[in-house]
Amino acid sequence: MLKSRERLSSLLVAAIVVMVATAFVIAQKRFMLRGAARPEINLKLVGSVERDSKLIPLDNSIAVNSGEIVNWVISGENSGNASAQNYKTVGHIPKGTVFIVGSATADGAKTVFSIDGGKSFSPQPMIEEKQPDGSTKQVPAPVYMYTEIRYEWSDPLAQGGKLTASYKVRVK
Repeated sequence: MLKSRERLSSLLVAAIVVMVATAFVIAQKRFMLRGAARPEINLKLVGSVERDSKLIPLDNSIAVNSGEIVNWVISGENSGNASAQNYKTVGHIPKGTVFIVGSATADGAKTVFSIDGGKSFSPQPMIEEKQPDGSTKQVPAPVYMYTEIRYEWSDPLAQGGKLTASYKVRVK
């Protein structure tokens, strides 16, 4: 009977040691996650309209007229405590405007476009076009169908690093 109690005590002590060790590991992981190095990219979008050879901030513009060009600039900074990896940002192409081909710029970023409200992106969105013989074939989508533009960076953005991307649209 004494040996059974000793075994039971040994098992209880072992179980308590395992539980305490497990709790310590979980607490340590939570602590490390809270204080872990993380990137934090803060983005800002600014629009301006080209008028009379000047750029007028959209905040100061009473109205934007048909035919005018709106410049969109996305800027950001990594204010976190680690480099950002494989980061992306999306710019919206507002209804009533058309993307201006060749206006997308961003150092080191790949540029892709969406024609379905941001569900899918491609360097050259394609649509089906019906042919005179009744068949269909894939052709490049016209730019008036573009709804979003996405910039994708593959190089790390270091702590304190900055990024800039821009694009233009013409008001219909």
